[in-house]
Amino acid sequence: MAQFGFENDIHSILKLDMPITNGPMARWQRKASSSSASSLNALSPGKSAGVSLGSSKTPSKTPGKNKKSTPSKVGGDRYIPTRNSKQMDVASFLLSKENEPVDTNNATGTSESQKAWSIALNGYNIEDAKILHLGGKPLNAPEGYQNNLKVLYSQGATPASVKKTRYISSTPDRILDAPELRNDFYLNLLDWSSRNILAVALHNSVYLLDATQGDVTLLMTLEREEDYICSLSWTKEGTYLAIGTSDCKIQLWDVYNQKRLRSMNSHTSRVVSLSWNDHVLSSGSRSGHIHHHDVRVADHHIATLTGHTQEVCGLQWSPDGRYLASGGNDNMVYVWPRVQEGSQPVRSLSEHQGAVKALAWCPWQPNLLASGGGTSDRHIRIWNSIGFKFIWKYPALTRVAELNGHEDRVLSLILSPDASTVATVAGDETIRLWKSFEMDPVKKAKEGLVKSTRGAISQSIR
Repeated sequence: MAQFGFENDIHSILKLDMPITNGPMARWQRKASSSSASSLNALSPGKSAGVSLGSSKTPSKTPGKNKKSTPSKVGGDRYIPTRNSKQMDVASFLLSKENEPVDTNNATGTSESQKAWSIALNGYNIEDAKILHLGGKPLNAPEGYQNNLKVLYSQGATPASVKKTRYISSTPDRILDAPELRNDFYLNLLDWSSRNILAVALHNSVYLLDATQGDVTLLMTLEREEDYICSLSWTKEGTYLAIGTSDCKIQLWDVYNQKRLRSMNSHTSRVVSLSWNDHVLSSGSRSGHIHHHDVRVADHHIATLTGHTQEVCGLQWSPDGRYLASGGNDNMVYVWPRVQEGSQPVRSLSEHQGAVKALAWCPWQPNLLASGGGTSDRHIRIWNSIGFKFIWKYPALTRVAELNGHEDRVLSLILSPDASTVATVAGDETIRLWKSFEMDPVKKAKEGLVKSTRGAISQSIR
């Protein structure tokens, strides 16, 4: 029988996951039992029921001598942790709730009560049962550090509630009085150059506003009082200005020398629309004809486009110079090829129900054309110039903002060369400049970017 008992002891010793019950109690266990007799039966992480192999008496050649035993740290031995099923369930619960939002308002007041409930129910604080806890904020990368890793795939939907960074002021940054401005929908009396000079036509005179300095200069005045300016268009470089008049002529002006270079006569009625494509100037008139002018040669009239049956009130070359879009009072939109590719339209668009004056090509996607109809249409349509298929109407788009201030209908709208300011001219004889694409002033103030503040400035063109 003694032999069987000895084999059972050996078998129990070899089981590393079972506590040794028949060996003498270790010194640290005897010391702990003398201070708190109840702690031997508690299910605390710091008082584990199982001990390591080295803490028991093993058969050896020198019986009675035991190896010194070291108590395990809180949470069990780092190599052979011993946890009961209740502790593992608690740890699983803590891991699952780790990403849940925490109410910071009540966190301080309830922490002590939660600790007391945890000790009463579990016999120990539940926070001490965590398997692993990491705290503190990650360190910032050193100055000049560059990460060479590249993101291969990224997907994330932008929530609709995120506040937009664009700030659009509801009040104009500057108001300009424009006396004798003709309240005629079909005229194009405003244009902004690449050098930040705003050209404005008031009756039979053209004025230049330096948008940077605020200075106003009179460029020219027609000889006859009954004549008036119908259209304006800057060259791409911003040094020359084309002026269409009611007496069927087009004048070219050197703005910086304030000198008229030439006067071109080819139309039989007023010239209400102009658009440049390098050295070719295209002009549209009340007759419905579009003329191409090569301003480098004496015989400037090089081609005529016929398609519109009424006044051509909108002309716009695409950014790449491949197509010319025209809109007329006949509710039609035509797309024409370059001069050397013929004089027949490549597409005729008849979906508008009103006069088409507003035309704009997308600056970063030159195949997209936007056209806007008049009062009886009230739609903006987007076209793909490759196949010229209808894409969508304006009511399906999202309106970013509405700028109110004019007391009469808005006749023209143009964007500044730096794409930060919108200029509008209306029948109330005012020009208003709107800062529509600048940074929020509150954000500017936080970043120390605000130098001075001012309200709307009223200024007269004349």
